[in-house]
Amino acid sequence: MNRTTQLQQLQETIQWDMVVIGGGATGLGIAVDAASRGYKILLIEQADFGKGTSSRSTKLVHGGVRYLEHGNIKLVKEALRERGWLLKNAPHLTSVQAFIIPVRRFWQKWYYGLGLRFYDLLSGKLSLGQTRLLSAKETTELLPALDANKVKGGILYYDGQFDDSRLCIDLAATAVLHGATLVNYCKVTGLVKEKKKITGVQLQLHNSDEVFEVKTKSVINATGVFTDRILQMDDPSAERMVDPSQGIHLVVDKKYFPGTHALMIPKTDDKRVLFAVPWLNKVVIGTTDTPVDDILDEPLVLEDEVDYILEHINRYVSPAIDRSSILSVFAGLRPLVRSKEGKSTALLSRDHTIMGSASGLVTITGGKWTTYRKMAQEAVDNAVFISKQDKRLCVTKNLPIGDPLAVRQKKENMIKEKPELDQLLHPDFTYKCVDVVYAVEQEMAITVEDVLARRTRILFLDAKAAMDCADKVINIMQELLQESAVWAAEQKKAFMELAEGYL
Repeated sequence: MNRTTQLQQLQETIQWDMVVIGGGATGLGIAVDAASRGYKILLIEQADFGKGTSSRSTKLVHGGVRYLEHGNIKLVKEALRERGWLLKNAPHLTSVQAFIIPVRRFWQKWYYGLGLRFYDLLSGKLSLGQTRLLSAKETTELLPALDANKVKGGILYYDGQFDDSRLCIDLAATAVLHGATLVNYCKVTGLVKEKKKITGVQLQLHNSDEVFEVKTKSVINATGVFTDRILQMDDPSAERMVDPSQGIHLVVDKKYFPGTHALMIPKTDDKRVLFAVPWLNKVVIGTTDTPVDDILDEPLVLEDEVDYILEHINRYVSPAIDRSSILSVFAGLRPLVRSKEGKSTALLSRDHTIMGSASGLVTITGGKWTTYRKMAQEAVDNAVFISKQDKRLCVTKNLPIGDPLAVRQKKENMIKEKPELDQLLHPDFTYKCVDVVYAVEQEMAITVEDVLARRTRILFLDAKAAMDCADKVINIMQELLQESAVWAAEQKKAFMELAEGYL
């Protein structure tokens, strides 16, 4: 997945079957789906793949226990089915994670226990493990951080976990493998129409003033929280479709939450769930649900949100976690489908919505990471129908994602040629210099943030560590990209300012 090759294909192709706008989970899923069916597809992303919501999740592949409590059995059943297929298709990026719900009253054990047994039943043959009730002693043995004085027992159940931005990159690589063309850092500036129907898209690369046009039979808007921008580009009078909601996560050292089991608090003060999940040798704690008006490329963490998570997690754990214990804090925006009833964002549906415009534009928004494959299938089906293209069957239920063995072999060969690439980027992490080189040459990384936030996960795991190894990454990238000292200085300044927001 070389960026120069992708740009060359962009320039040489006269007409596309589909242009997908948006390089997050949904857009990349659509690229994989359409390309594997044999359609000629172009995906355009204004920043980096997974830069927005798709790299800022709770890292869970789950049916959604709380959706079951709300009675949304259809969504849960679909998500559990998709969870099973994702774990099978990307085993190198996913895993089975054991969760425990601690209870403070005996009736809660049976209430949540029966609900989670039903959760198991809905997953059918794709179940990840059997739910069971725990005594207070078993609960605190499996979750040593819990305050034993506040626990009457617990429920053990199983769900999935994954590395979200790495899955984005492997979806991109899989799409390219099947013939798709993907370009990051390329902006859609306009839609071209003939007789009120979209026939093309105007594009502008990030380092160029030139605007050029590509022809296409159909366009899919998969831009997440930016959905309304494309809708209004198509029709300035279009009503808003998305109510964005911000969720933040804290990352702490595993010494504050030892063991391999995750904690799920089923009901916070505002009726959300709260997770504390072991992930990549750290612990991710979240999340919040804060309505926002301004949609920023880099959402700002609010200290009220940090206080909210610390207050709720500290009701269960001992010793308490304080602000100084946080290694990284990150915020993401959920593209929730707007409600006409004016509900709070915590109560808005996590299901997805697909809409066709009079111009032929297909828009998909809402949903969740776990159901990205199903969303992609439905989006492609709708685009094919609206644009009257030949219908072809979806094959992604059993389509492997990525090729980890091939990637490992390539990196080993690179180290044989240049042994210095075997050096660690930071002593606290297993990432090496070879990962930076591979990210630039084979994963289309062009900024330091691309490497430290999404090709590796150092920024999300420990912001200070990411700042410490920024110079090493910049030096490697500067040589590979043949950039100037001015570029290096600009990259360092931009990354340091960005990383400060994660502290």
